[in-house]
Amino acid sequence: MKKRVPLGQKSYEKLKTGNYYVVDKSLMIKDYLDKGNEVTLITRPRRFGKTINMSMMAEFFDITKDSKELFRDTKIMKTECASEMNQYPTIFLSFADVKGNKQMMINNIQQILAELYQKNNDVFKDLDEYDLPFFENIKRNFSMPDKTDLNGLDNALSFLMKQMERYYRKKVMIFIDEYDTPFIEAHINGFYNEIRENLSSMLHQALKSSNSLQYAMLTGIQRVAKENLFSDLNNLVVCTVADENYSQYFGFTEFEVKELLEYYDLELNDTVKTMYNGYHFGNTQIYNPWSVLNYAVTGKDSPYWLYTSSNKMIREAMRIRNQSFDRDYEKLVQTGYLETTMYLETSFFEISEIENLWGLFVNAGYLTIEKTVDRQNNLYVLKIPNQEVQQEFRNLTAYYLDVKETDFNGLFNALRLEKKEDFKDRYQNMLLILPSYHDLKDENSYHVLFLGMCAWLSKDYKIISNREEGKGRCDIILQAKDRNKTSFVLEFKYIGADSEASQEKLQTAAKQAVDQIRDRQYDIEIDGKVVYIGLAHHGKDAAIEWQEK
Repeated sequence: MKKRVPLGQKSYEKLKTGNYYVVDKSLMIKDYLDKGNEVTLITRPRRFGKTINMSMMAEFFDITKDSKELFRDTKIMKTECASEMNQYPTIFLSFADVKGNKQMMINNIQQILAELYQKNNDVFKDLDEYDLPFFENIKRNFSMPDKTDLNGLDNALSFLMKQMERYYRKKVMIFIDEYDTPFIEAHINGFYNEIRENLSSMLHQALKSSNSLQYAMLTGIQRVAKENLFSDLNNLVVCTVADENYSQYFGFTEFEVKELLEYYDLELNDTVKTMYNGYHFGNTQIYNPWSVLNYAVTGKDSPYWLYTSSNKMIREAMRIRNQSFDRDYEKLVQTGYLETTMYLETSFFEISEIENLWGLFVNAGYLTIEKTVDRQNNLYVLKIPNQEVQQEFRNLTAYYLDVKETDFNGLFNALRLEKKEDFKDRYQNMLLILPSYHDLKDENSYHVLFLGMCAWLSKDYKIISNREEGKGRCDIILQAKDRNKTSFVLEFKYIGADSEASQEKLQTAAKQAVDQIRDRQYDIEIDGKVVYIGLAHHGKDAAIEWQEK
């Protein structure tokens, strides 16, 4: 029988004992020890293996365990670092599920800390008269179900570390998975300032003030709470997706994907590469591991990551955008690439600037770094990593234009299926429902609007805009990637707001647009069937001329 696919597995112990297929990432432990950084923060998108890696680290170092059998066949055991196995008192906690309203989050944190104390109950034996009152106070704060803040828990981690060092006579390893989830959730739900101070203080006391710390590692999507948690944390090393450090350990390399798929009698073909490849962590090319594992189960190239990765965080951030972002976003949707200034090491929720917003897109896995133009000045070429994420930009574009996704689906299905009357009706309806902030004041306004919609078509069409074709500069060409499918050439016309715009006048302008396409041979490089579409506009009124070549 084949080994089970480790889909959603979060425990390294269960992974190794449950007859699951294992991709060996154990050399991450050697890198961690060799670097010797006191506190390391690694930022990666969701579902890229952060939790299972942190569980692996905790299993390796935990002094209360015997992990020889778990690591018996791993690469780390062939190194000198094998002697460090089970040598340190170890704390492992995950904030991945600290979500919901304020009360739910506080209760969840209480429970996480209480379980840590229960697991390490032995270290609290024989407390002296000075430590005992602190212990009793922390325990009381665990058992208050109606507690509305984190007061009294600021020192919960640092106190536990102190007692673990006293008991084991060794300093403590601490691993915190998805440490930023409470900060992000609190921001999205409107109580960021209410929870930030206590939670930051708790982490600060454990990572900066505690004398019991050996090494710490944190993972998350981005670096947050800089002014409280990290402002004076001079022992911190941040490893973003732009850094080479730890680049091969989160997500799957192409070799790992090939081995995995062959084991399950599947092939690493162009379809898999187009859908799930494309991320760059440092100089390492990475596949989305969650989607690859799902593909191994089903053999179907569906957008699995999108089913589990909420874009709520991105949507909330996009509310605070400006014209510079609008121009860049439309260019990104059109070409799949964008050269821009981007900051990765500062949270967008603390510094709401466009550079941080692009950094959030990269940290969250919606974009990847294609090229570093000037690292010192934070200038990068970004791209949409693969076809799976390209489909998510459909949802983001609908949100960006403030229209329903179903409206886009209907419009472009009508185009693809060449239902010209349906396309005309849906396009006119689209103009009518557009929000007032879209100032449709000239020909370029409609051109840009349609480009924003083209995220729906990028899988099947090459999108060409404002490029010299034939004897002139075309507005938009949707060139079918399959030569057996129809391509479309679109030309936009605008009748000024001060002019009268009868339907007859609009229809004449639409026909003139089609004549321009034909006369200037915009489709000269396209093989196969081509449809010319002229679109004439006056405010939210439109006329469309549709002609086959």
